[in-house]
Amino acid sequence: MPASLAAVKHKIESTKSTRQITSAMQMVSTAKLNQIQHHTQTYEVYAEKVKQMLADLVKSHSATSAASQDDVYAALFKKRPVKKTGVLVITSDRGLVGSYNSNIIKETLALMEKHNLNKDNTVFLTVGKTGTEFFTKRGMNVVYQYSGITDVPKFGETLPIVRTAVQMYNDQVFDEMYMVYSHYVNRISSKVIAHNVLPITEQSMIDDEGKVPAAKEQDALTNSDVTDAHVSAEYEFEPSDTEIVSALVEQYAESLIYGALLDAKTSEHSSSANAMRSASDNANDIISTLELQYNRARQAAITTEITEITGGMTAQE
Repeated sequence: MPASLAAVKHKIESTKSTRQITSAMQMVSTAKLNQIQHHTQTYEVYAEKVKQMLADLVKSHSATSAASQDDVYAALFKKRPVKKTGVLVITSDRGLVGSYNSNIIKETLALMEKHNLNKDNTVFLTVGKTGTEFFTKRGMNVVYQYSGITDVPKFGETLPIVRTAVQMYNDQVFDEMYMVYSHYVNRISSKVIAHNVLPITEQSMIDDEGKVPAAKEQDALTNSDVTDAHVSAEYEFEPSDTEIVSALVEQYAESLIYGALLDAKTSEHSSSANAMRSASDNANDIISTLELQYNRARQAAITTEITEITGGMTAQE
């Protein structure tokens, strides 16, 4: 077999091997996506109820009045002059997820430009190795990093992130905080969300689309629901308003970040499945082109051999 034919055949075999790997990875990512979607849909119900209860308390001023007490969670309602801004960025720990990470980083940079943020007035809390490496290499102040989030995040994984963010806010490491992550829309579409989460206000409880982050569209709490609706209920607190508000805000903070982790991981698995499907499709195209090239070269080689044999026979005659 001529050297050129052997090289083409080797490329075909190696591309087929790559296609087998990407097809297997696509099936794994699809299985993970199906698994996490069940957790995300059921958790949204709980997160929505916590958010609605807190929205009612904020509207009735019960939460803000309780915030005057010395409590680590109730203090999240306190506003102060913004000297430093915290940005919590959720990315993946690995690659092979298409444009998932690049879209999140691009939205984060756009957020910084919009609010005139730079490495001097901004601190980063990063979840995922990709975001940590990106901002560290560019000299940004990464004050907290977390990696190793499981494929289907457990609620316990949220706690160190929540407690660190709350403690840093109360220690005035930053005076406001934004959260940036990829929101899963459907199996072929995701959208990066960047919204303000601290301090807790009526506006900070609404994302850019006027919906509860990571919530279903039909169950979302719109801007008019929070700012215009009349809350006529009166609340009686037992044992005290501070303890009730503190417990509710703690659950809200945990549900907000855990919901974002679930949403981000769902989007990550979807992006991975789509990327691997595209890679498999590209491999099929390459294989088709190489096989056509191989067949033409082989046919040309056979024709040349026949011509040489015929010529030799003619010469002998």
